[in-house]
Amino acid sequence: MRPVATLLVLTNLPDRPSAEALASELVEARLAACVNVLAPCHSIYRWQGALETTSEVPLLIKTRSECYAALEVAIRARHPYELPEIIALPVSDGLPDYLAWVAAETRHPGDPEDR
Repeated sequence: MRPVATLLVLTNLPDRPSAEALASELVEARLAACVNVLAPCHSIYRWQGALETTSEVPLLIKTRSECYAALEVAIRARHPYELPEIIALPVSDGLPDYLAWVAAETRHPGDPEDR
């Protein structure tokens, strides 16, 4: 049996209510096993030729690689930004029991229900 690949997905939301709503929806849909809603951060970036500064709420989303495509679609559908940051980082190592929990708590739309 092939080991399940775990991902850590990062995105930022403009405020805590939208961050918490997205986090809840992703876990409820089983596209994420866990989402950490972090403290607001100060972001500085260039957008459409202008220097921007804003407060954002980062999310750390734990999922498995098979769920990434559906997770990205769900984030884009619910995200208020025209171009949301969505970055997936492979988890190269971790506590085996925790990684197994992430795999067990996530479900790709094509997975059988009794997974």
